Amino acid sequence: MAKNKNNKAFWNLRIKKKGSSLFEKVGSSIDIDKRLYKEDILGSIAHVEMLFKQKIISFKIKNKIVYGLQKIEKQISKNNFEFDKKYEDIHMNIEKKLFQLIGDEAGYIHTARSRNDQVITDFKMWIKSATKEINLNIEKIIKSTLKLSEKNIETVMPGFTHLKNAQPISLAHYLMAYVEIFKRDKRRFINNLESLNESPLGVAAIAGTSFNIDRNYTSKKLGFKNPTNNSIDTISDRDFVLDFLYSTSVCSMHISRIAEELIIWNSDGFKLINLSDKIVTGSSIMPQKKNPDPAELIRGRVGLNYGNLSSMLTIMKGLPMSYFKDLQDDKKLVFDGFDTLNDSLILSLELVNSVKPNKKNMLKMANEGYTTATDFADYLVKEKNLSFRESYAIAAKLVNYAEKKNKLLIELSLQEIKKIYKNLKKKILKIFDVNNSVNSKKSYGGTSIANVKVMIRKYKKEIK
Repeated sequence: MAKNKNNKAFWNLRIKKKGSSLFEKVGSSIDIDKRLYKEDILGSIAHVEMLFKQKIISFKIKNKIVYGLQKIEKQISKNNFEFDKKYEDIHMNIEKKLFQLIGDEAGYIHTARSRNDQVITDFKMWIKSATKEINLNIEKIIKSTLKLSEKNIETVMPGFTHLKNAQPISLAHYLMAYVEIFKRDKRRFINNLESLNESPLGVAAIAGTSFNIDRNYTSKKLGFKNPTNNSIDTISDRDFVLDFLYSTSVCSMHISRIAEELIIWNSDGFKLINLSDKIVTGSSIMPQKKNPDPAELIRGRVGLNYGNLSSMLTIMKGLPMSYFKDLQDDKKLVFDGFDTLNDSLILSLELVNSVKPNKKNMLKMANEGYTTATDFADYLVKEKNLSFRESYAIAAKLVNYAEKKNKLLIELSLQEIKKIYKNLKKKILKIFDVNNSVNSKKSYGGTSIANVKVMIRKYKKEIK
């Protein structure tokens, strides 16, 4: 076996001149991709076990390599490993250390593979683990939201369109909209797991390998469904990276919207909720302030995830097939996307758990803004056989009258209502009750108490 006595990077056996120190700095990814060390070692162990199974390497060599890799994993996990930028990345740092531990037999580890398939295998494995962690945190938020919903089934608040009072709704129904959002996020990440569930290991640099390898064996060993089908596409493909970054962007956007909503509800203009002191900060000059800074951070950090997705799309645009150094930054973008979203999800869980509804203010605000005007129009359609547009016009006249008299709809007398439409009885008065309005919305997906209870029970069963 060829020796490498000068402890150079292996490609320097071909390169005669010393490389640029700036390129060594820029080209090195070890500070980023050292997070892949567990996946890299796991993939290497599966690879050499396959090489032994296929009688490409001996039992003795396989055991020495596995022993060395396991020792390296322990060293890294205990922060007892020195990473060297000279060897660029986690893959070559581990391989160089393996040479130091077991000698020249370490050279067999790279038989029938390339860094091209090695890095994609590691990366896919890492994204699978990261995706599962994100979904666990999403599920925690769903559970907390359901818990808050269950406590507020009969809490009436105004539903908003254009931030103007629209119709009375159950607070639980509003919160359950968040559950729907998070269910879609979770499903999106699950779909990603399915689409990246093909193992790249064994396609080598671009063309495959002449060795009699068993890619099905390594695929199953590493938890993949099957091996990829085309060696060129495999080393070129970063769709799984884009899928992950897209999903983190959408999920970040969702929690940003929720954070914004809670910021508004907590504002002095709305006063619909209070937030626990655990999730607010003070002012350096105004002693009275309790600012929702954590919620604002959640709202703002979505921009970082958008930037990661945009950067990766730009890197991929116009890039020919096969491997190029341009792709090195994919890991930095994914790691940053994961960290940003995961931290925001953990913070969002604390935010949801800190919400204390101001039920009195919610009910008061639900009665303001003539929120039961549509109920009156619907009543005229059902009971008086008018067209909806006729009913709409009558309801609008009633709102104009109430506004002129500076009264809520619930404060109008039967005689006042009959000035707008004569043929009415006293039972019309209950139409303007916000609780009646909420419970009348019995269509599937509506805000009625009965509907909300059914949906809460349904989702609690789903997440057990």
